[in-house]
Amino acid sequence: MKMRTYINITKVKKMNIMKNEKMRFFVSFLPTGFIGITIFMVVLLINITNFNMTSFNLNMSSLNAAESIDAEKEKVITGIENRYAGKDFTASYEQTSILKALEVTETASGRAFFSHPGKMRWEYNKPEVHKIISDGVNLWIYKPDEKQVTKGSAAQFFKEGAGGAFLSDISTIRKNYTITVNSADTSLIEMTMIPKKKNQDISSITITVAKDNYNIKRVVTFNAYGDATELLFSNINFTDLEESLFEFSIPDGVDIIYMD
Repeated sequence: MKMRTYINITKVKKMNIMKNEKMRFFVSFLPTGFIGITIFMVVLLINITNFNMTSFNLNMSSLNAAESIDAEKEKVITGIENRYAGKDFTASYEQTSILKALEVTETASGRAFFSHPGKMRWEYNKPEVHKIISDGVNLWIYKPDEKQVTKGSAAQFFKEGAGGAFLSDISTIRKNYTITVNSADTSLIEMTMIPKKKNQDISSITITVAKDNYNIKRVVTFNAYGDATELLFSNINFTDLEESLFEFSIPDGVDIIYMD
């Protein structure tokens, strides 16, 4: 009887152990799978959130950078307008013209006078003496050595700001050009102006501006043929100018050529 009782107890223990092990396996299996899935989902959500935050931060950085560039451009344009709008001024200039197709480079220098709106007087001293004068409507090119005057329309000759004509009406840079700030250092700012209305005579204008007072120090005009004209300005002086500077009476004994 004792032996039989022992066997029964052993069987019961083994059965209980097997049941417990099965239950433990079953119980442990389900939570492990669930927790694994849960952990995977949490990690996935964290990665998605991090990716979205990174994208958001990049977008915000790009937006902030764009806003910073726009703010800098607006600051420069406003500075130029405040400096030049409605004011008379004079400046010495050195001019370099490059004719790409002919591989020709020409230089000249003189003194220029500007009055708002559209009035200009360019007095060339080198290499030969001549004058370009505009009252904002009419244009005269006087070459005394050749006893010749060319007369025409100022708007046609200086169209779209050619020859630094925008300096006589600075409001045109905002109206007529798409402006980009290229670079800036401690003293100078460089900008490119693209005409909103495309034409062969001007494809772009690059200007260099002094950072401390917004004086325009350099103007380079490019045309569609690859030609370039550079004007370097110095001794800039803002002062009231006489109207007679922008008027011209044709002298006796000269040939008159009318521009088309």
